[in-house]
Amino acid sequence: MRIGIITLPLHTNYGGLLQAYALQTVLERMGHHVVILDRSPYKYLSWWKLPFAYGKRIIKKYVFKRNIRIVYEPWFNNMYPVISQYTQPFINKYLHRREVDNLYRLQSKDFNVIVVGSDQIWRPLYYSHIEDAYLKFAEKWNIRRIAYAASFGTDKEEYSKKQIEECRKLIKKFDYVSVREDSGIELCRKYFQIEAKHLLDPTMLLSKDDYIQLIKQAGAVKSSGNLLVYLLDETEDKKFLVNKIAKEKNLLPFRVGSRVEDVNAPLEERIQPPVEQWLRGFYDAKFVITDSFHACVFSILFGKPFVVYGNKKRGMARFESLLRQFGLSECLVLDSCDYKNIDTYKINRQTEHILEDLRRQSYQYIEQSLK
Repeated sequence: MRIGIITLPLHTNYGGLLQAYALQTVLERMGHHVVILDRSPYKYLSWWKLPFAYGKRIIKKYVFKRNIRIVYEPWFNNMYPVISQYTQPFINKYLHRREVDNLYRLQSKDFNVIVVGSDQIWRPLYYSHIEDAYLKFAEKWNIRRIAYAASFGTDKEEYSKKQIEECRKLIKKFDYVSVREDSGIELCRKYFQIEAKHLLDPTMLLSKDDYIQLIKQAGAVKSSGNLLVYLLDETEDKKFLVNKIAKEKNLLPFRVGSRVEDVNAPLEERIQPPVEQWLRGFYDAKFVITDSFHACVFSILFGKPFVVYGNKKRGMARFESLLRQFGLSECLVLDSCDYKNIDTYKINRQTEHILEDLRRQSYQYIEQSLK
C-alpha cells in the first residue's frame, strides 16, 4: 500500500525524529511504500501579514517589555541551518520525507492510507491547524484513515468548542483510532464519543538492537561519562538532583543535546548533536536523569535505571501514563526531595515482559488496520 504519515514537523527534536523513523520503518518492513508528509522548517510571512505581525511584536516588545524579535523570520532562517547541521543528515538519510507546505494540494490518487501519529500531533499548542491532524484536507478522499498512538500530550482540555465539533466530525471517518496515553482514551470519549485503543509510542516498536545498529553505522563516539543527563528545561533543583545522584552512585555526569530551544543562548550552544550520538548516550549510561518523555522511553528500551523529573510545562499525562504502563511510577519525581536513595529505579525482567507483550499487541493492531 501507499501510505502517508502525518506527524509533527521534523526538525531538531530527537524524540520527534525517532518516532517518525520507527513508524516508517515498521510499515516498510511490512512491505508498504511510506512517505512522511512534512512542512518546511523555514518560516515566512505573506507580504500582507507583515504590517500586522510587526506591529503586534513592536507593541509586545516596547509596551509589554517582552523579550522578542520584531524581524523574527529572517533571523530564524539564517540560524536554522547552523543548529540543525548534525540532525539534518539523519533526516536526509533515513526519513522518506515529502515537503508539503499546503496539504490541500495533495491528491488522493497518491495514497491508499494516511496514518496520523504519533507524538503530540493532537495538541493544538503544537499543531496549529488541528483539523488537518484529523485529515480535514482529505475529508472527501476514499482512503483508509488510521490514528496510530496519537497523543493529546495532556489530560487537560485545550480544544475550543469549534475545534471539538470539527474534529469530532472528522474522526468519525477514521477506520482505526489508537492513542499513546491512557488519558487519551478518556479525551476521545469526552470530545468525540468514540473508543480508542491505548498503544505503544512508535519508538518502542523497534528493538534496542535496531538503535544500536544506527549507532554503529554512524560511528558515534563513546560518551564522556556514565550518568546521562538530558534536561529540556534546566532548573537549580534539577542541577542539585544531578549532583546528588552523581555523588551517591559515584558516576560522572555527561549531557546529550544542546540549548537548541533557548533563542537567547549563543548560537554555538544551540547546535544540536547527531541523533546517533544522543542514542549512544543511552548505550553508555549506567543511570539516566531526564525531564523528557522520549528519554524515558529510551531508558526503558536500553534497560537503564532512570529518574524522570516531572515536566509540567510540557504535559504530565504522557509521563504518568508511560510509567504506570510499565510499573515504573516510582521513577517520577516532582522535586529533588522526592528522590529515594534506593534501587527503586532499576529496569527489571517484569518490565521487559510488559514491553514484549505491548509490542506484540501494537504490531497486531497495525497489521489488522492495514488488512
